[in-house]
Amino acid sequence: MISRRRWLQAVALGVAAVARDGGAQQAGPPQAGPPQGGPPQGLSDTSNLFAGMDPTAARSVRLAPKPGASPSMTPDERDALEHRIRCQCGCTLDVFTCRTTDFSCQVSPAMHRDVLALVEGGHSAQEILDAFVNVYGERALMAPTKTGFNLVGYILPGAAIAAGAILL
Repeated sequence: MISRRRWLQAVALGVAAVARDGGAQQAGPPQAGPPQGGPPQGLSDTSNLFAGMDPTAARSVRLAPKPGASPSMTPDERDALEHRIRCQCGCTLDVFTCRTTDFSCQVSPAMHRDVLALVEGGHSAQEILDAFVNVYGERALMAPTKTGFNLVGYILPGAAIAAGAILL
């Protein structure tokens, strides 16, 4: 059996080795030019916070502006609406959060521009949500609609907790 002191020494040595190796990789300049389509050797790709992001996932969401249109909502209402629309880059964040936290994402700013154009065109929040669903499908929404089979997801957890409480 290993003593606590020996275990702590082993952990400290391991951390020191990782820190030393990681620092050596980052300290030197890249060995060669960038490989085809990738970052320079010795450097990692930090263009996105989340692995698997697709910078080409944005599709244009357009509706014709209403005649004599004026902005249909305030900036705060628009931001609240963007919290209800999922960014399509693969990060699982809403459009507002993605565009304000991951400045390398190219999808959320494009979706934000679409929201701005729809708001300027005089469209209501529901019309804008419907337009995004028409283009991306229901995955454009942060929460599924409360209709059809989706109701099971809303009702079943509460029913299971209530049934468990009754059984106890």
